[in-house]
Amino acid sequence: MLNTVRARRGMVTSPHHLASEAGLRVLREGGNAVEATLAMAATLAVVYPHMTAIGGDGFWLIGAPGETPVGIDACGRAAGAATPELYARAGLAAIPQRGPLAANTAAGTVAGWGQALALSAERGGTLPLGRLLEDAVWHARNGFPVTASQSELTTQKLPELGPVAGFADSFLVGGAAPATGATMRLPALGDTLERIGREGAESFYRGRLARDIAHDLAAAGSPVSLDDLAACRTRRVTPLHVDLPGLRLFNFPPPTQGLASLLILGIFSRLGIAQPEGFAHLHGLIEATKQAFLVRDRVVGDPDAMDEDPRDLLADAVLDRLAARIDPARALAWPAPPSAGDTVWLGAIDGEGLAASFIQSIYFEFGSGVVLPQTGIVWQNRGSSFALAGSGPRVLAPGRKPFHTLNPAMASFNDGRHMVYGTMGGEGQPQTQAALFSRYAMFGEELQAAITAPRWLLGRTWGAETVTLKLEDRFAPELVGALRAAGHDVEIVPAFDAMMGHAGAIVRRADGTLEGAGDPRSDGAAMGF
Repeated sequence: MLNTVRARRGMVTSPHHLASEAGLRVLREGGNAVEATLAMAATLAVVYPHMTAIGGDGFWLIGAPGETPVGIDACGRAAGAATPELYARAGLAAIPQRGPLAANTAAGTVAGWGQALALSAERGGTLPLGRLLEDAVWHARNGFPVTASQSELTTQKLPELGPVAGFADSFLVGGAAPATGATMRLPALGDTLERIGREGAESFYRGRLARDIAHDLAAAGSPVSLDDLAACRTRRVTPLHVDLPGLRLFNFPPPTQGLASLLILGIFSRLGIAQPEGFAHLHGLIEATKQAFLVRDRVVGDPDAMDEDPRDLLADAVLDRLAARIDPARALAWPAPPSAGDTVWLGAIDGEGLAASFIQSIYFEFGSGVVLPQTGIVWQNRGSSFALAGSGPRVLAPGRKPFHTLNPAMASFNDGRHMVYGTMGGEGQPQTQAALFSRYAMFGEELQAAITAPRWLLGRTWGAETVTLKLEDRFAPELVGALRAAGHDVEIVPAFDAMMGHAGAIVRRADGTLEGAGDPRSDGAAMGF
């Protein structure tokens, strides 16, 4: 992907081209950006099953130029039976990352679809849920080609996923990972999506479908019950924001790390860096990331259990103080505790300017690995991020929301531009957002070039154990040497490595022209008409 795509009537972007095509088809039929994004989200749950599923959580930002976007928090809570004592009785000192005891929170993403559809109707949307799930149902029943990333990750994670209830029956072929390009069908999931389209999003939580889900969760050994599903609710929230010269940035409040994404760019903007791609640019963003992560890890978790208001942490005085801690020539000693995660970000802007930035996740690749046989649903392991001891907003308790690496982003520029952007990548999400946004918005690079350019990752993601500063091998040797000399623990990784995230962005200019970009590290596409 070398060139930014442009159109006038509508634009979508996602990490899989079949999902992008599903969203574009909705826009062509007169659907709005929210409806197109929902169609893409459902399709991704089928054709990108290692990255997302309807057994996970989701977060939306929806808005148009000149207005504060509306956030939809579709985060499931810890089950009533999910207590530290449950794990102590199982002889566990930490929540496992795979298996039924990792599947310990309700899944909010389908409830979020329902809330998004209600908001869409308030903005003139008319397409029914059944229509928006058509492409997902077709691919599940008739088959989709397995991507290289699905094949490779299934192979890599087979020792931990193979024994988990339902996984082998759904995602292995003859006991092995499917080959790249092989046709995979998920008929039970297709039937479930059709039921949701016919019965509504509420059926996932209340009714016969909910009973089927609860039955299979119990049979697998998950603590999530029918009562936990019935208690699952979404809510509309006001996003966090920070003002930079000429623009306002929006991101999602806790339990997500949206605060960190805003902190990075707020700190970086104070460093006085004038040129992109050199030592000052990378070092400045990396050091801003460290300061942001220290704040994030101190305060962010279940918002009902937090002691500090994240809005106070975005005040000018706080950002000035954090920026002053950065040495322009030396790296702060690292690491801090890392976070992993697998996710999809997708976005759309329609011809009227309504925009949606949406992120949907099951946490690790294939989540907990638990696949429910009656419905074909893969359940997330987001609740494995809870601590079992200590204090603070990330300690496990019934009804508590887990910490999320997810954070959809949006920006409004004083010149009339409106932008949605985001990425998957766990710990790397705020870093990739900062890379693409600084390149595009602060230094004037083309949108696609800002995403295609080489990236970095401080910490780990995609299950990697090292917490080094990872650089794609396309960076100049002189820059790599300068970063090492400044004290960064540099590790070189292959070009276009998927660990660097699957980013995307759409910009609507004041004259209505739409610009879109996808990530060559993914299987996706930006498409307009």
